[in-house]
Amino acid sequence: MTEKKKKSRKPAPHEEGIVLVRPGEEIRLAKVDPAATAGYSKTDAAEKIDGLRARLAKLQEALYAEHQRSLLIVIQAMDTGGKDGAIKNLCLGLDPNGVQLTNFKYPTAEERDHDFLWRVHRAAPRKGAIGLWNRSHYEDVLVPLVHGEITKEVWRRRCEDINAFEKLLSHNGVTILKFFLHISKEEQKCRLEARLKEPDKLWKFNPGDLAERKVWDDYQNAYEDVINSCTTAHAPWWIVPADRKWMRNLVMLETVVAALEKMKPKYPAPAVDPKKIEIE
Repeated sequence: MTEKKKKSRKPAPHEEGIVLVRPGEEIRLAKVDPAATAGYSKTDAAEKIDGLRARLAKLQEALYAEHQRSLLIVIQAMDTGGKDGAIKNLCLGLDPNGVQLTNFKYPTAEERDHDFLWRVHRAAPRKGAIGLWNRSHYEDVLVPLVHGEITKEVWRRRCEDINAFEKLLSHNGVTILKFFLHISKEEQKCRLEARLKEPDKLWKFNPGDLAERKVWDDYQNAYEDVINSCTTAHAPWWIVPADRKWMRNLVMLETVVAALEKMKPKYPAPAVDPKKIEIE
């Protein structure tokens, strides 16, 4: 009797479509394909995304009702990397009451009067919430390093502070997902040109992005150093190939849903016995 062949399972996008950086590993962004699809097509993505959004909505509802833990999603990318689009993708269908969105811009005068983590700690998601950070505390170890505003020693201390801060959040019931949306320099050029050509995108064009583009390689090196230095078991980095927006959307949804399913949020026990309640 011949042994039946096991049916091969096509890996989920979050298993092959992105790179999970583990503590002690040394990643090189040049070896990660920004246009990778893990064998999936745009059609495949469209078929899966609706189901993932429905599942995410149910998990968010349970997390909000449980009101014991929270999820923090940190999103970093080069200019035009797709941070806004990624957040829109994740938020579709969610209850706004359970979402905390924070956009971190250049520090204000008040924020500069405190330590660099002060403003981000204030934005940590409350119990029951999903926190989404468009840029984050990592700006304070990326931009200053690239532009020579801090020494390497200050940079090391800040990375140590970040790891301690994220461990503190983890100890207090916050699950942390950190995404780096990895695009190619060629794709950035296309997106910048699109902003110049399309009237409804022109408002997003910032001439300062061109100055930052000139130090592209410096930023790639800075991201590598930060990702390698600030990857821990409780706060890993995920590198998302983001040249294709549909692939970015699919793998981020897959990863967030997988994280919430691992958390297993539960609805609280009812405070009353519904059989004893009579509504006249």
